[in-house]
Amino acid sequence: MNVEVKKAKKPKANGPTAEKVLFVKHWTDQLFSFRITRPAGFRFRSGEFVMIGLEGEKKPIMRAYSIASPSWDEELEFFSIKVPDGPLTSRLQKIQIGDEILLNKKPVGTLVLDALIPGKRLYMFSTGTGFAPFASVIRDPETYEKYDEVIVTHTCRDVAELAYSQKLVKEIYDDEMLSELVEGKLRLYDTATREDFPRTGRITDLIKSEKFFEDMGVEPINPATDRVMICGSNAMIKDVADLMEAAGLKEGSNAQPAHFVIEKAFVG
Repeated sequence: MNVEVKKAKKPKANGPTAEKVLFVKHWTDQLFSFRITRPAGFRFRSGEFVMIGLEGEKKPIMRAYSIASPSWDEELEFFSIKVPDGPLTSRLQKIQIGDEILLNKKPVGTLVLDALIPGKRLYMFSTGTGFAPFASVIRDPETYEKYDEVIVTHTCRDVAELAYSQKLVKEIYDDEMLSELVEGKLRLYDTATREDFPRTGRITDLIKSEKFFEDMGVEPINPATDRVMICGSNAMIKDVADLMEAAGLKEGSNAQPAHFVIEKAFVG
């Protein structure tokens, strides 16, 4: 990426750093993604989130955002919804290359490989911008060292909203280094709920009816082999988590790894 990057301002001792916007792409009138500089010494595990924001009139406006780029990336990528009257996104959606974004120094989260016990197949169920942490995980070589098969789902209302995940998976398969790791392992299962598409319906309904498993040619969820990550709306997270528990899976955390994980920071 041929973008001249100026050095970020020197941060306050305990405050966020000011990072430069390197790339912005508007996927639909509801979704956009952007990339910013990654400060030296900033470390995170693929799947974690961090607080980012913009300067406000009295104090910075900060919100939790999953990091969509993998831990090895030299830049930080984010995938965001646009909320017209949102305190942050109403302004964030207007950023341009060269603008500054505030970045907190401490990434955290449970949608990480460390929070799961060993298994053979990894499922990542997502809706909307809940795909963001999985955009990070599916680009991490460690994912393919730990699992024989990686299935990521993405459900949106409109077909156009699936463009981000579709393009990303294609780029992974076209990547000189990643393609060898993901070959025969990574699969995307995308569905739309409001428009005609080869696959339609809510992922919860598709799991319940077992059509999802039929489409993918795999057996229903099995705690002996399957591990699961879930990210999306509050209702979706609860419904999928309930289905996982009904299948015999136990929820894990960084402190106590188990069969499936959700990101509690985004559940209100």
